[in-house]
Amino acid sequence: MDNKLLAALPRADFDALIRHGTVLPLSQGTVLCEAGDEASEVIFPLGGMISLVVVMRNGKAIETATVGREGVVGAMAGLGIHISQVRAVVQVAQTALKVNAAPFRRLTASSPAIANMCIRYNEVLLTQARVTAACNSLHNVEERFCRWLLQTSDRSGPDKITLTQEFLSEMLGVRRTSVTDVAKKVADAGMITYSRGVINILDRERLLAVSCECYETLRELAPP
Repeated sequence: MDNKLLAALPRADFDALIRHGTVLPLSQGTVLCEAGDEASEVIFPLGGMISLVVVMRNGKAIETATVGREGVVGAMAGLGIHISQVRAVVQVAQTALKVNAAPFRRLTASSPAIANMCIRYNEVLLTQARVTAACNSLHNVEERFCRWLLQTSDRSGPDKITLTQEFLSEMLGVRRTSVTDVAKKVADAGMITYSRGVINILDRERLLAVSCECYETLRELAPP
């Protein structure tokens, strides 16, 4: 099972989660939960990438953390009734192991290893959110755009990313025109090609040079 949290569990706990889980495909754009929803299921990505997005009352949104095969969405449901504070949306198509919240709570209550996993990974997500908040405040759109491309490429595998400008603008918290301008600038510099919602990374080293320091910081928190 290609999820790092699952792979690190003792065999008995791993087997118990698998017995209660279902592997299913998740297509790009699928909303797994909205802010205010009670977490009814726990999702362990087996690839791809899930974005955790804060949505304001006026509908504006911005990404605060990402989850790939190193993590889990909804794990705090294992420690009791959990109300999500974010929207979780599939950013890169994938398969995932889904475990309903009720059996996950029972397993967590009987397994110190699973309970510890929930607590430790929640700390990772909180740290991601803090770093991303600082990044959004202190770094320009080009730096954040390059950081985001590198993060997504790490999770999705090949240097080809399928995303619309609308999706990109929401993840970065900027207008679509800003995404258009910065994508054109990065493409004109020979680092990427961008056409019809498909981004191909041509020069990863130059993207690294332009990206802000937060890429390395976040990569250490959530290795691909």
